[in-house]
Amino acid sequence: MIISLLLACCMIFTASGIFFALSRSLSIYLCVCICRNLRVKMASDSLPPPENRIVVGCGIAVVDYLAAVAAYPQPDEKIRTTSLKVQGGGNAANALTCMARLGLNPRLISKVADDTQGRHILDELEADGVDTSFFVVSKEGNTPFTYIIVDNQMKTRTCIHTPGYPPMKPDELSRASLLTALDGARIVYSDGRLHETALILAQEAVRKRIPILIDAERLRENLLKLADYAICSAKFPQAWTEAPSVPSALVSILLRLPNIKFVIVTLGEEGCIMLERSDDEGLQTEEIDVEILLESLKQQKDESLAIPTCISSPVTRLRANGIATVCGRLFLGTAEKIPPSELIDTTGAGDAFIGAVVYALCSNMQPETMLPFAAQVAAANCRALGARTGLPLRSDPRLASFLHQSC
Repeated sequence: MIISLLLACCMIFTASGIFFALSRSLSIYLCVCICRNLRVKMASDSLPPPENRIVVGCGIAVVDYLAAVAAYPQPDEKIRTTSLKVQGGGNAANALTCMARLGLNPRLISKVADDTQGRHILDELEADGVDTSFFVVSKEGNTPFTYIIVDNQMKTRTCIHTPGYPPMKPDELSRASLLTALDGARIVYSDGRLHETALILAQEAVRKRIPILIDAERLRENLLKLADYAICSAKFPQAWTEAPSVPSALVSILLRLPNIKFVIVTLGEEGCIMLERSDDEGLQTEEIDVEILLESLKQQKDESLAIPTCISSPVTRLRANGIATVCGRLFLGTAEKIPPSELIDTTGAGDAFIGAVVYALCSNMQPETMLPFAAQVAAANCRALGARTGLPLRSDPRLASFLHQSC
């Protein structure tokens, strides 16, 4: 079976004129990666994964063409790459690959075309343990792909995305397939990209009382209203709420979305901030300004530590001036301090963070453990080129202490 898989991967690369010049090196590289991952997965069986570990994801799966360059080019300039990688990408596909490597059983609802790139996506996901039986495969059109320029000097990545065609329509996924996908699911995740399909999935998940986590990178308000958990990009909270600051925006989000249990905003090398709702609305305590509380948490950071940490407040009544108050806990998560020589590429770091948070929810991790764990997984991913190359498996010694805590 392994030999057949490797041969199939090689055929994918050699079948396309786009990859012809690179087919030999890329095929060998992919084969080596798959063999290594299979060996490491077998060694990871000593740590039992969560009992209920089926996750249903809905979102995009693409092919990433990653070109690393010494410095970002000037207009009309010709430069050479320092390295090149072709691999699967897309928010949902990356996050579910992360979940699979951590030991969950993810099922992905998405769409590709029946072309070389589409087959590459499916084969790569299946090799990592992602169930692709709920994909829609179009007989015509094109699979989505993204050109990514990784600037080695400034440590940035610039993405140029080409959507897939024809776009996915909700009726392409039958109700029978939808119900089968949700059977036994612990949690539903959406990156918000296949919005109409994701909304139908979320509505069914609500009926079945399956928790929903949304990647809030762009506004999908009707989807957010159904969510139990939200993870936001740095700019989203203020852009949506028009609040004067990130912490006040988090208070506003909890007030606007009464179903949300917690909201996290990721801030890159600055870590993350999480606001968790408390059910104790009758708590008799003095209100505290959320800005002041966040500053007090920042003062408790140990700047000498390179590893990710988490600082939390007690349950209290948080006030955002000009907005209102909410009862909850505020958490400040720090990022790992990666030495410049080890920081290769931040592509997919947010997806890795989300994948780790979903694992943490499935294993009932406490927030004080969940946030450093997710930061550790994201940091591991930043040490290699591409959104998946550096994603750790559950046998990775850097994760051992977190996984043992959740057992």
